Amino acid sequence: MNDVKKAVVDHPVHDLIAQRWSPYSFSNRPVDANDLLSLFEAARWAPSSYNEQPWRFLVATQDDPKEFERLLSCLVEPNQAWAKHAPVLVLGMVSLKFARNGRPNLAAHHDLGLAVSNLSLEATARGLAVHQMIGILPDKAREVFAIPVDHEALTAFAIGYPGPLEGEMGQRDQSPRSRRPVNEFLFMGGFGRSMNP
Repeated sequence: MNDVKKAVVDHPVHDLIAQRWSPYSFSNRPVDANDLLSLFEAARWAPSSYNEQPWRFLVATQDDPKEFERLLSCLVEPNQAWAKHAPVLVLGMVSLKFARNGRPNLAAHHDLGLAVSNLSLEATARGLAVHQMIGILPDKAREVFAIPVDHEALTAFAIGYPGPLEGEMGQRDQSPRSRRPVNEFLFMGGFGRSMNP
């Protein structure tokens, strides 16, 4: 992974976390099928409420241009502009009800995020990158892929090797990474009371 985008951290973290980032520019190098399966194996082992594992993924690769185009059409236009160059696109979906009792699973969105986080760290370990998107067309995805009414298309993400830092997307990728400091979101003793780490 490119050290140019490595996070400058205030407190020590695992190197995979510091190196994980979301490029807009992807290489045209294909992702090996075995690597792809390992990413979803990592997602498989994410924690979930009642071990429900509510995540569902629909994958399309550039190897099948028709299927890739179908999935690409479910993204908003600004995301289509750069995601069309990624070797792999994935639609992230959730099951909205617990299989165990049919009640609404209010943790489903959270659990999908945990699964994609696992997948993203596994990708980073393999020199791959994942760029997540909330900018999708869920109604179109439901129609195009016959998503059942008790499931919801929530996110999409591109997977591939980071591309060259040139052109419009490469220039976007050169911008420095930033995050709010921990003391702006970590509270103790009441909301807004900074822990002052």
